[in-house]
Order: sequence, then structure tokens, then C-alpha cells
Amino acid sequence: MIKELLIKGLEETIYMVGYSTLFAVILGFILAIILILTDEKGLKPNKFVYSVFDLIINVLRSFPFIILMIAIFPLTKLIVGKSIGNTAAIVPLTIGAAPFAARVIESALKEVDPGLIEAAKSFGATTPQILFKVMIKEAFPSIARGIILTIINLIGYSAMAGAIGAGGLGNVAIMYGYNRFKSDIMIYTVIVLIIVVQVIQSFGNVLYKNLNK
Repeated sequence: MIKELLIKGLEETIYMVGYSTLFAVILGFILAIILILTDEKGLKPNKFVYSVFDLIINVLRSFPFIILMIAIFPLTKLIVGKSIGNTAAIVPLTIGAAPFAARVIESALKEVDPGLIEAAKSFGATTPQILFKVMIKEAFPSIARGIILTIINLIGYSAMAGAIGAGGLGNVAIMYGYNRFKSDIMIYTVIVLIIVVQVIQSFGNVLYKNLNK
């Protein structure tokens, strides 16, 4: 029985984390690009736009995930038709992780050598060309590492989501371990989560080294 619970929980966790990573990275890229363009040293400086998006990201990042999940129940229900369950959890997971993804992508883009950007400008490159062919290309290894960190964060978020109606390994630990006083199930769940995180982190390290060659 424990094996079946863990396999089902792992499948649900992969489902939630997979889709929320995809959506969070897409939103994170959009936010990071806006920030990097409108920064005072950016390609299209705009203090007002930068301040607004910077504030939005900081506010969302300051919310404890479990509170954020409860606070956006109405939005979740509006988008997926229900406020609990694996699919419903993707909405708060995405909103919770997108600001983090935006910050790590923004930081990666800011690490690009300004000399390369100036060189591209001198050759008459347009803003989109500088952004996509110079900045994102140069920052891609760091961006990939940031995405790995986002995935690991989302695994932690998904475990918390299990406390208030989502499935996954967090739900297995709470429903079948904590609530039924079965410490062995909780221990096995923690072990599986640790193994998953270690595998993802190891893959990320190898990927980063290969991209940096």
C-alpha cells in the first residue's frame, strides 16, 4: 500500500510541478524582460514601468505560499472551475513561482558583459536582436540554472499545497502519515522528496557545466 501511495503521490507532484514550472518560467521571462528593458541602465529605460513591475514582484514574493494559495481561491476557481485538487494547485504554484523565476532570469541577464551589448549597438543591432541574440544567448547557462532552482522551489511549494486540498507527496505525508500517526509513511515521503530534489539538482549542475563549455 505504501508503495502505491508514494507512486501516485510522485506522479501528482510531477504533474503539478511540471505544468507550473512551464507557466512560471513563461511569466518569469516576460517579467524579467520588462525589468531588464526598463531598468535605468536598460535598453529602454522607464522608471515608472520598472517601479510598478518591481513592486508587483516584491509583493508577490513576500507572501507565504500557503497564504497566497488561500487568498487566490476565487481566481483559481475562475480559471480552472475549482479551488482544490491537482489541477487547481497549478494556479497558485505558478503565481508563487513566477516572481522567483523573474528575479533569477533578471539577475542572469544583468550578468551579461555590457561590452557585448555596446558592441551589438555599434553594429546597428535592434533592441530585440540585442535582447534575444546577445543577452539571452549569453545568459542561457545561468537562466537554465535559475530554472532548476525554480523547479526545486516548486517541489517545496507543492508539498505545502497538499495541506489544503492538493494532491502529491505532501498530501500523502499529511493525510496518510501525520493524520493517521504513521511515521513510516512520513519518513518514506521525505526520503522520496530528497531523492527527487537531489536528482534534479545533479542534472542541473551537469547541464550548467555543459552549457558553459
